[in-house]
Amino acid sequence: MSIQTPPGQHDGTEASATAENLVSIVMPSYNVARFIARSIESIMSQTYPHWELLIVDDNSTDGTQQVVASYASRDVRIQLFTLKENSGTGSARNYAIERARGRYIAFCDSDDCWLPAKLEKQLQIMREKDCALSYTSYFTCSETGELNGIIMAPPRLTLTDIKHDNKIGCLTAIYDTCKCGRVLMPTMRKRQDWAFFLTIMKTHPVAYGIHLPMAVYRVRDFSVSSSKFSLIKYNAQVYREVFGYSCLHSYAYLFSIFMPTYFSKCMQSVIDKYRYRHLWNTRHSAPPSSSVSETTTC
Repeated sequence: MSIQTPPGQHDGTEASATAENLVSIVMPSYNVARFIARSIESIMSQTYPHWELLIVDDNSTDGTQQVVASYASRDVRIQLFTLKENSGTGSARNYAIERARGRYIAFCDSDDCWLPAKLEKQLQIMREKDCALSYTSYFTCSETGELNGIIMAPPRLTLTDIKHDNKIGCLTAIYDTCKCGRVLMPTMRKRQDWAFFLTIMKTHPVAYGIHLPMAVYRVRDFSVSSSKFSLIKYNAQVYREVFGYSCLHSYAYLFSIFMPTYFSKCMQSVIDKYRYRHLWNTRHSAPPSSSVSETTTC
């Protein structure tokens, strides 16, 4: 299927994209007028041109829709969908997934951003490894955009690895619909991204990562995921919904396997913060670059 561009509108490509090489980028939004322009521009800066950006606004009240509309009017690859009532991040992502036209589906939240070579490098490794799911390392930044850490991606993950604890940043994930079908997010309020990756890896039990950080995750003061301890019951819910565990079995697995693995990951992230400090130490003032040797902010 050829994806055509209406006359007079810029598509950012040298040739028409096809469904086979198109990446559909899913971006839910809710009251992010302060951040979403930066996120959109990081997508528009991708060195890989064959993408569509599906932004699903979850009934924002702060002008987010107007910001998105201004970009959509200039680039036909950007589409805005508006939900009539607030339905949650999982529902917004599913709305976009159901309307995606590309073979590959990627995720970027509306307060995060990508480095320019992300899609190009990630699709390359997916083709080389012939895998259904891939991910990358990523930087973290404060709400004001100052880089303050780094999460290093393991080169390879199995179902057992990710069952112990989620090791994939949703803003870095890409999956191949030709291999695993059009997989939707679970509708649970929190931790739906982890349950989503587990669902994919139950049928495709190996995923591959890129060592180089390819995205920036913004840690906001009142974000859904900012308080990890408040997510304990939702972590147990993942085991119940994905694996069919009983409530007792879910909490037993959570405290005996998940929690030790999670704390080990936290300790490793502190070590990585200093071990790889050279990658983000000076990156506070310039736009994202395809090379981590240059400066980055979000």
